[in-house]
Amino acid sequence: MWFSKKQVAKSATGIGAAGHPGQITTKRLGDAAESLALAYLVRAGLRRVEANYRTPGRGGGEVDLIMRAPDGTLVFVEVRQRKSKLHGGAAASIGVIKQRRLIFAARHYLMRFASAPPCRFDVVLVEGRLDMPESVAIEWLRGAFDAD
Repeated sequence: MWFSKKQVAKSATGIGAAGHPGQITTKRLGDAAESLALAYLVRAGLRRVEANYRTPGRGGGEVDLIMRAPDGTLVFVEVRQRKSKLHGGAAASIGVIKQRRLIFAARHYLMRFASAPPCRFDVVLVEGRLDMPESVAIEWLRGAFDAD
């Protein structure tokens, strides 16, 4: 049977390769990018409603941030982080499948409302090295895609 390095590390230490304190993981990078995006959107006048909303079960979706715009629009935000724009950068990583999962999660979230408020899907792109704040660029794409 074949085991990945991560599986071997987990079985050997009991905590897994991603569990070492101080280790930079994709989860930590994603969390840092989401924190930057949240601060950016709050400064722009949006209010945080929820973060990391997940649908139950396998194959569902997750919305990184759910925000409320000053006009009452509910904004479902996907945050994408990349070190550089090589291979299309952060924007190129949001394909049709990712959009479908976001729409699925948003529809699940909206089931709690008697009537759905106005909504839109935004994307916040965080590009640059997060350990070098001067290299980080944030771009906010309002209405990046529709739920058609």
